[in-house]
Amino acid sequence: MRLGVVGGGAWGTALAQIGAAGGPVTLWARSAEVAAAINADHANPAYLPGVTLSSAIEATSDAAALSACDAWLLVTPAQHLRDVMAGLPVGATPLILCAKGIEAGSRLLMSELAAELRPGAPIAVLSGPTFAHEVAAGLPTAITLACADEALGARLAGRLARPAFRPYRSDDVLGAEIGGAVKNVLAIACGVVAGRGLGQNAAAALIARGFAEMVRFGTARGARAETLSGLSGLGDLVLTCS
Repeated sequence: MRLGVVGGGAWGTALAQIGAAGGPVTLWARSAEVAAAINADHANPAYLPGVTLSSAIEATSDAAALSACDAWLLVTPAQHLRDVMAGLPVGATPLILCAKGIEAGSRLLMSELAAELRPGAPIAVLSGPTFAHEVAAGLPTAITLACADEALGARLAGRLARPAFRPYRSDDVLGAEIGGAVKNVLAIACGVVAGRGLGQNAAAALIARGFAEMVRFGTARGARAETLSGLSGLGDLVLTCS
């Protein structure tokens, strides 16, 4: 399975590095300079300095090159996903959504946005406690891969799995997305607590009560509480808030 990674930032490059350990990867970067550096020097100093990248990564700034891929990891920021998807090759290539957020204005989750733009494409979500530089360095990482199609989810998880990168499969796409979106808001609040010197008691209270609100919001939207208690909810919340 040839993977296409859409987004040449730190997280996109780290995921390309993970994918390249199991086969060829096409990495699309908006910047031609970033793509050229990856191909010539096997490095992305602009976004992931100090990491030597696999020669199995073929970088490009031409989205047409993604048509040769069997699945795409969409790693562009949530507020840019709509514009980026509009420029991708037409088809029903499986989409692995890696952006965490809710689109401003429409209030759509990324899976809802992707379903609107590519109604025939299977959708999965990759979300969890993942700092890009640690993933790229090969440090132990566990993450949720949520997909309603069990067979496709198993194929994607198997393609991405490495000794130090463990995808845990789920069929709760909504839960994985809501955990990733809500934890970002709570992490900003934790930054305010730290910036104002309000102390560790306040930070712990914010994480705990914020998690309770995440679960209430998620279950009201149809997510499962156990998903929000896992890697893509509580796990990601603890990492980002800490």
